[in-house]
Amino acid sequence: MGADIKALRSRIKSVDSTMHLTRAMGLVASSKIRRANEAMQKTRAYARTLADMTDMLLSCPECAKSPYLRANGERAVLIVVAGDRGLAGGYNANVFRLAAQTAAEQVIPIGRRACDRYGAEPVSSESYTSTQAHALAKSLCTAFREGRCDRVAIAATRYVSMMTQEAYVRQLLPLAVPKDKKSGSALFEPDEMTILEAAIPEYVAGAIMAAVRESFASEVAARRMAMDSAGKNASAMKDDLQLQYNRARQGAITQEITEIVAGSGT
Repeated sequence: MGADIKALRSRIKSVDSTMHLTRAMGLVASSKIRRANEAMQKTRAYARTLADMTDMLLSCPECAKSPYLRANGERAVLIVVAGDRGLAGGYNANVFRLAAQTAAEQVIPIGRRACDRYGAEPVSSESYTSTQAHALAKSLCTAFREGRCDRVAIAATRYVSMMTQEAYVRQLLPLAVPKDKKSGSALFEPDEMTILEAAIPEYVAGAIMAAVRESFASEVAARRMAMDSAGKNASAMKDDLQLQYNRARQGAITQEITEIVAGSGT
């Protein structure tokens, strides 16, 4: 009985420590949510503007011969965006599962967990910069134009709400002529093809940056929900262990009283 009480006391202490840890991690995630969402909204708007301009350019007949419209071959490059840490529910696992289902000759990871998984030098998703995005976009566009790769895609996480985040794969290159052609009212100087060639690396960089920022917002939201859930589970477990502990103590006290009474009657 004494051994049971000691074991229960040790488990209660362990669960209590877990509760403090999950509460602290939840508070850290909460403190990052507003900043992450603001950064996500800004990069979303920037990427959307670049996409609209690119669609407008691709609608021009002059741009039909762009090498970025080339769609032959199967040599794919996949950018995988994951988190820097775990304890975020299925956030990292969902991206990795989707990436594993996507055929790719080369994988470029962003995020420490992704870098660990694919054996690359660590690149933080939280502190990823536009300079890094532009350098990667320039490299990918050059490889695509030179025929060293045939497709470029990105696996990341879409932020739907605090409760919902969805992993997805999106193709960046080759480009596709929009079905609903944009208005040709804009005037491009010096000409549409020159502007398109200069705009594509910027468009790819904007798409990468937007995906990284949205993935980070998804990560902190997923971690906040996971820590809330873990904290509730730990609290329920502690209550159950405390009840077992109280019953064990009561049983031990009752046994001692019984033994004392029995001893005094002899």
